Amino acid sequence: MQEFLLNIIPNVVKDANILGRSVIETLQMTVRAGLISFVLGMIFGTALVVTRPGGIMQNKVIYQILDKVINVLRSVPFIILLFCLLPLTRLISGTAIGVKGAIVPLVFGTTPFFSRQIEAALSGVDAGLIEAAQSMGNNNWEIIFSVYWKESVAAIARGTSITLINLVGLTAMAGAVGAGGLGNFAYIYGQQRNHMDDIYVTVVILVLLVMLIQLIGNIVVKRNTH
Repeated sequence: MQEFLLNIIPNVVKDANILGRSVIETLQMTVRAGLISFVLGMIFGTALVVTRPGGIMQNKVIYQILDKVINVLRSVPFIILLFCLLPLTRLISGTAIGVKGAIVPLVFGTTPFFSRQIEAALSGVDAGLIEAAQSMGNNNWEIIFSVYWKESVAAIARGTSITLINLVGLTAMAGAVGAGGLGNFAYIYGQQRNHMDDIYVTVVILVLLVMLIQLIGNIVVKRNTH
C-alpha cells in the first residue's frame, strides 16, 4: 500500500506529518473562530431583528449602528481585512501569525456574514406567533428565546452550515499568508515547491470537510423542520 501511495502521491507521503498538523490547525481555526462567531452572530443577528422598525424592542439608533457596521465589514475583502487588523490582532492575541493570530481576523470576517444569516432566519418567524406570545404576557427576552430562537432552529442550522463552509475557505486564505493550516501547506509545500500532489490532496481534504459540515447541517435541519 505504501509503495502504491509513493507512486501516486510521493510528496504527500513524505510530508504526511506536516499535512496532519495542517489538518489539525485548520480544524482548530474553524472550531475556535466558529464558536466565537456563532455567539456574536446570534447576538448581533437577533439585535438586528428585535431593534428594527416594528421590532419588539425597536431602537432606531442601535439598529442603524449595527446595520451600518455589519455592511462595512462585509464589504471589505477578507485578505485586506486581515492586513488591516494586524495591530489589533497583535494587541489581542500577542501575535499575528499561526492559529492564534488567525482567530481575530477570522472572527471579524465571519461574524458579519453569520449575523445576516441569523437575521434572515429570525425574520422568517410567523408574526402571529410573536403576537400570540405577547398576548400571553411573555416579555421580550422570553419571546426571543422561546419563539424567535426555538422556531428558527432549522434555519439557524442552515445558516450555520453555510457560514462554517465559508469559514473553512477563509482559513485556507489566512493560511496562505502565515496562519498555518491547509492553506499554508498548499502554498508552502505545494505551490512554492511545485508539488502538485500536495495541492490536490489538500483540495480533497477541504472538500471532504465541507461535505461533512453540510451533512451534519442537513441532519439538524431535517430533524427540526416542522
